[in-house]
This record gives sequence, structure tokens and C-alpha cells, in this order.
Amino acid sequence: MADTPHEERSSNNRTLLVVGLILVLLSINGILLYMQRQAKNELEESKKETEVKNAELEDQINKFMALKKDFERQSQELQAMGMTNDSLEARIAAVSADLLQLRAFRASSFSVADQKKFRARAASLESIIRKKDEEITRLRADNKQLFGENTDLKNKQNEMTDSLTNLQSKRQVLAEKVTLAQRLQTSMMKINIITTKGKEKEDEDAEYKAKRVEKIKITYALARNDVADQGTKTVYLRLIEPDGSTLTQGGGTMTINGQDQPYTASQEILFTNSNTPYTFVFAKGSAYKEGKHVVELYSNGFQIGTGTFTLK
Repeated sequence: MADTPHEERSSNNRTLLVVGLILVLLSINGILLYMQRQAKNELEESKKETEVKNAELEDQINKFMALKKDFERQSQELQAMGMTNDSLEARIAAVSADLLQLRAFRASSFSVADQKKFRARAASLESIIRKKDEEITRLRADNKQLFGENTDLKNKQNEMTDSLTNLQSKRQVLAEKVTLAQRLQTSMMKINIITTKGKEKEDEDAEYKAKRVEKIKITYALARNDVADQGTKTVYLRLIEPDGSTLTQGGGTMTINGQDQPYTASQEILFTNSNTPYTFVFAKGSAYKEGKHVVELYSNGFQIGTGTFTLK
């Protein structure tokens, strides 16, 4: 049985409805697929952007670490030249603070504005480092020149010191020669005794009886010396007994060859370079020992005469 017109219209309507639903579903599915792809692309772009930001952040951290090392190097170079620079120490502290701030961005957002800020700061610090390196190079050259000049001055000073030392040594040698040339010498020495009765006895062999001796009389004269200064001189008498001991009643010590030596008596004389005779009279105050006695005369640290007499 053939379909009626009404049935045919209903069938067509259902077909159109199904096709419409299919088209709607296809459209929805397309939209969802587009949105899924869009979300994936945005996620990938966000991931890439994060990776770029992280790479930029690590690059900035490494750059500021290098800047800090450069400032520390410059500070050490100045210290090696004996200099200090407070501004460099302040720079090091400031860069350390920058590093703390940059590392903190690892846990937060490192914005484009932050990136621009730290790029500009790094460029400024690099310029400061270049200028400071140029300054250090000039200072090192100046120090090298000053060191050379100082070395030359020290060498000249050492040469002058050596010359002065040699001059002083020569002066000392000359002074010693002059002192030696000024040394007085006896041209004559005679030893007599004065007895207990007050009589002076003279013997060519200078031999006397001990029990009769009360005083010893030494007469001497000084040889002509045109180098020696004329004027008052101190002459020391040293009377040595047979046992080697020095009689020191009323005496003291004198300096001979840098050592203190005892003397028996001393006197002040006026040296006129005219062979004038001078006299020592010494009284022991007790009995004299028998045997050979030695008489020595000294002046200005030198022995100027010697003689002997014997008591029996």
C-alpha cells in the first residue's frame, strides 16, 4: 500500500531532524576539538615563556655572580698595592643584595619589567668595572714607576751610606794615626831613692838597700813631639813590686787598651814640647820588698816610658 502524503512529510521531517542533530553534534565536536587544541597551544606557549623567563633569570644570576667576582678581584688588586677603596666594598655588598633578590625570583614571577631592570643594572655595573680596571692599570703603572724611582733612591742612599761609612772609617783610621802620632814618649827617665834620713841616693845600676829606702823619686822628661797638642797632660805612675802586684796607695784605675788598670800615683804636668823635666816622689809608708821593681809611666792611654830598680 502506497504511503500517504502525510506519512511522507513526517518521514522527511524526521530525516531533517536527524541530519540537523548530526550537524549540531559535529559542530559541537569541532568546537570542543578547537578549544582543546587552543588550550594545548596556550599551555605550550606558557611553558615556553616560563622556560625563557627561567633561562633569563639564571643568566642574570650568573652575570651578577661574575660581577661580584670582578669587584672582589679589583678590591684584592688595590689591597696588593697597599690601597683600600670603600666604594668597592659598597659595590660588593650591593651586588650581593641583588643576587639575593634574583634568587628569590626562582620561587616567584620574574616579570619583563624585572628583567629590563636587572639588565640595565648589569650593564651599568659592567661599565663601572671597565673604568675601575682602567684606573687600576694606571695605578699599577704609576706604582711600578714609583717603585723604580724608590729603588734608585734606595740604591743612591745605600751608596751614600757606604761612602759615609768609608769616610767615617777613614776618619777613624786617620784619628787613630793622629792619636798614635800624638803619643808622648820619655826622652829620659832616672830612678833615685830618698833614704829614711832624707838624703837622695843615685846609683848607675839603680840598686839600693831596701831597709834604707823611704821614698822613690822618678825624674823624667818628654821627647819633642810637634804633632801632640801642648798644654796640661795627666801622667800616671805605675810601680810594680817583685811579686807582680801594683802599689796602689792613693792611686786608682786608668784605661789602657779599653781595660781598667791600677796605677800608683798621677800628676798634672804642663807639656810645652821643650824637654822639661818632671818628677814623681812616692812614699810607700811601709817596708819595701826586696827584688826588682818596675816603673811604668802612662799618658792618654799609652805607655810613655818604663824603667827598673832593684832593692836588696
